Amino acid sequence: MKRWLALMFLLCALPVSALEVAGVKLADKATLGAQELVLNGAGIRTRVFFKVYVGALYMAEKKSAAADALAQKGAKRVALTLLRELSAKQLTEAFDGGIQANNSAAEVEAMKPRITELLALFTDGKEGDVILIDFLPASGTAVTVNAAVKGKPIAGEDFYRALLRIWLGDKPVDEDLKKAMLGGGS
Repeated sequence: MKRWLALMFLLCALPVSALEVAGVKLADKATLGAQELVLNGAGIRTRVFFKVYVGALYMAEKKSAAADALAQKGAKRVALTLLRELSAKQLTEAFDGGIQANNSAAEVEAMKPRITELLALFTDGKEGDVILIDFLPASGTAVTVNAAVKGKPIAGEDFYRALLRIWLGDKPVDEDLKKAMLGGGS
């Protein structure tokens, strides 16, 4: 009985991941710069019947409505963990398509050089790769793949908001993923 109680105490004392999605363990918090972010929500991006990646959204405060999440100022992170191999072409087409679908033609035109800069960062992805798309107000949007920084930060909170619309916009890449990233909200 004492062993059982000691084991239960030990298990309760261990840090627990906030969420596990498709075998991917997600931390309940992330530190970006000097700011601590909380896991807003996470889910699976599916295409047809293929599981493509686990997407997670980290922000300073949890928001359950897309408009509130998009309007929130400050540091943010989208973490994508690939569940299958994706070519650089598949990644760039997906990002470009998501941006085009969720931003006006004028907005896309104004951001064209920054979009081109972002798309040039993507290379072939392997199952298990982790892509972090971070925003820090002082520097801009930074992309990290498997802990390796890609390129230089891309300026503008407007640009990061345009990227967030890929998942949280009116025409999200995956409606179920949008709901999951918003913690089950709308």
